[in-house]
Amino acid sequence: MRLLTTVSLMTSVAWSAAAIADGHGKLPLKELPDIAERNYWVPDEVNADGKLEALQAVVGSEAVPFSGTLENPIQIALIYPSADTSDFWARNYLALTKRLDQLGIAYETTEFASRQIEHSLQSTYANQVEQDADLYDYVIFGPSELEIQADNIDKLAGNDGFSTFVWAFHTPLKDLANQPDVWFDFSSAAGALTMCDYMIDRLGEGVTMAMNRGIPGITDNQRSGDFKACVEDKAGWTTVYEHYGEYQREGGFEGTSLIMQAYPEATIIHNANTAMAMGSVEAQLSQGKEKDIFSTGWGGTGLELDAIRRGELDATPMRMGDDVGAATAEAIKADLEDRASELPLVFLGRITVAHDQMSAEELDALQQEAFRFSGIGALER
Repeated sequence: MRLLTTVSLMTSVAWSAAAIADGHGKLPLKELPDIAERNYWVPDEVNADGKLEALQAVVGSEAVPFSGTLENPIQIALIYPSADTSDFWARNYLALTKRLDQLGIAYETTEFASRQIEHSLQSTYANQVEQDADLYDYVIFGPSELEIQADNIDKLAGNDGFSTFVWAFHTPLKDLANQPDVWFDFSSAAGALTMCDYMIDRLGEGVTMAMNRGIPGITDNQRSGDFKACVEDKAGWTTVYEHYGEYQREGGFEGTSLIMQAYPEATIIHNANTAMAMGSVEAQLSQGKEKDIFSTGWGGTGLELDAIRRGELDATPMRMGDDVGAATAEAIKADLEDRASELPLVFLGRITVAHDQMSAEELDALQQEAFRFSGIGALER
């Protein structure tokens, strides 16, 4: 366990873990209209005003070194499905450790890797870490699936021996007896509203659009459903067709081909992920209509940015991908400096819009910012 020597850092780890929870107050802090219909809270219901924005600003700024000293490196356990193909975990591990380096916080990490489908293995790891609480100061848990791992989140969060952070989810479950200290993620709902505002500002009112949606569920409800509701409510847009492309390139191609044939009045095609956006672009190119349709993607991946550079894709909500890891490092620093009460319960990484009116230099700068710690190129596995 860490030994702290300055700026009132003789406080115990048990106190610091409790301080984060105490700083959030009794939940929910406010209620949104559909709160009774959900078994979870959304960020606006549990974050005190200004806390999320303050941490986002810190994460997007140059690192300010830790103001105290440590006798020993802090000990961090990471339990996450990093053995899967997604590079989310590896990139945010790099962002976490590199930001800690910038902050001047010495650390040692212990990784407990699994695949997304290995729910029982994650439970085994969670039990092991919980039983060895005296070995760790911070536990980062990336659940294989939120509700399946709810008991393990509750157990880890209830252990006073360390602080618990959750990665890749931003919907605190209501029935947890013990909330983690901070949840870290990106919000598809927030991205949808950011995209909505951009599209209305650029294209105005009364627009006719069609959609390549993903798979029915919470992610598509937010990426597609929230976007649709926003542009229809705020600007009187009309949606003439919704195609469920199952997040596949082929689905985007088929949906777009159908839209161009049966709904030529649709001047905008909204795509709910990168794969469908690429399929949509391919279908438009095959008919020479890429300049007639305003096409969107989702996520700001390298494929999408390259398509924007070629003039094939028009806009996409782009995640600042390394924000989750960097924000976790800043949360550790705040805890070490007895400022845990300043943290939001739910941190959301920044999402901005990349679009075809940006210069090549502006797109490059945005990509550099998104992957400022983990690097722009593909990670070696």
